[in-house]
Amino acid sequence: MSSRTYAEAGVDTAAGDRAVELMKSAVRATHGPEVLGGVGGFAGLFDASALLGYRRPLLASSTDGVGTKVAIAQAIDKHDTIGHDLVGMVVDDIVVVGAKPLFMTDYIACGKVFPERIADIVRGIAEACELTGTALVGGETAEHPGLLGVDDYDVAGAATGIVEADRILGSERVQDGDVVLALASSGLHSNGYSLVRHILAKAGIGYGDRAADLGSTWGEALLTPTRLYTTPLLGIAEQFDGAVHSLSHVTGGGIAANLARVLPQGSWAEVDRSTWSPAPVFRVLSDLAGTTLESSEGTWNLGIGFLAVVDAASATAIAGALTAGGIDTWQVGTVRLEAVAARPAGDFEQGAKGVDGGAVRLVGAYADGAN
Repeated sequence: MSSRTYAEAGVDTAAGDRAVELMKSAVRATHGPEVLGGVGGFAGLFDASALLGYRRPLLASSTDGVGTKVAIAQAIDKHDTIGHDLVGMVVDDIVVVGAKPLFMTDYIACGKVFPERIADIVRGIAEACELTGTALVGGETAEHPGLLGVDDYDVAGAATGIVEADRILGSERVQDGDVVLALASSGLHSNGYSLVRHILAKAGIGYGDRAADLGSTWGEALLTPTRLYTTPLLGIAEQFDGAVHSLSHVTGGGIAANLARVLPQGSWAEVDRSTWSPAPVFRVLSDLAGTTLESSEGTWNLGIGFLAVVDAASATAIAGALTAGGIDTWQVGTVRLEAVAARPAGDFEQGAKGVDGGAVRLVGAYADGAN
C-alpha cells in the first residue's frame, strides 16, 4: 500500500515557507522596538512597558475582513491592494473610540498557496499598518484544498489599540449644537460589493471591460483601496484637545445608521445631501441598476468614509486641517439634543447594530457633478 503525503492531499508546506520569506521585509518594516522575536514565531510579542505610563489604560480591539471585494481581486489577478482594505476595516474601527493602534495579526485562507500572491496580500497589509502606526506582529496562511478553489482566498485580521480611560470618544461627549463633519471616502471602500457584483453581472459587464466614465477598467476602479483615517484623526484629536466628541466609521449600514450609533439617545441630526456629490462610481452603478443613489444609502458610503462630531467652535478649523492634510472634509449637519417632540416629522434611523443611539436621516438632494 503506497504512502500518502500532505502534498498529495493538496497542501504545499514549502510554498507556505516561500511566501513567508517573500513577505518578511515588508512585515519587519512595521516593527518598532516594542516588537520582539521577529517574524515566524508561534505568537507575536509586543513589549507593553509603555502602557505603564497610562493612568487607566483601556485596550480596544477589532476584527473584520474585506468581504466579497476579494472576488474582484481574484478575477483580475491583482492582490496588492486588498491588504489596505483589511487594515482600513480593522484599524479604523479602533480609532472610533480614540484609541491608538498597537498591533495587528492577519489570517489568509486559500485553496492553494501561491507564494507571490500571498506575499502581495501581506505586503499590502504591512504597508497600511506602517501608514497607521500599527505593528504587524503575526499572521497565518492556511491552505484548504477541497474547501476553497485553487484561486480562491479570504482574508481577515484583528487589531488591538489603547486609549486613556478619560480620553475615550463616544456619544456621552456629544453636546447640543455639535457639528457633524464628513470625511471623503476614496470610493466604495470594502462594503456593498455583493450588490456591485450583482449589478455588473446583470448588465453583462466583465471586470476587464473599460468603464469610460471611470477612466479605467471596472476591475481597477472597484479595487481602489479603502482610505486610511487613523493617523489624521488621532492627530486632529491631539491638536484640537477635547473638541472631537465622537467618530463614526461609515461601513456596512451606510451613513445614517453608523452616525446614529455614536449619538446619544434622544438626540437627532439631519445630514444634508446637497453638501456633496457622490463620486462617479456610485452614479454609474446606480444608473446601471436603474435605481437612485438614495436607494443605496444603506449599502454604500456614497462618498463619506468617516464622520466626526465636533465642537461647533472648532469645526471650521478641524475641517480645514483635515482637508489640508489630504482628506476633503466638510460640514453635513448639526446635532440636536432637544426633546423628540421638537424633531422634524419623517423617517429617521434610530441607532443600529444593537446600539440604541440617536436618530439620523439624510435630507435634500445630492449636488450635481463630481466632488
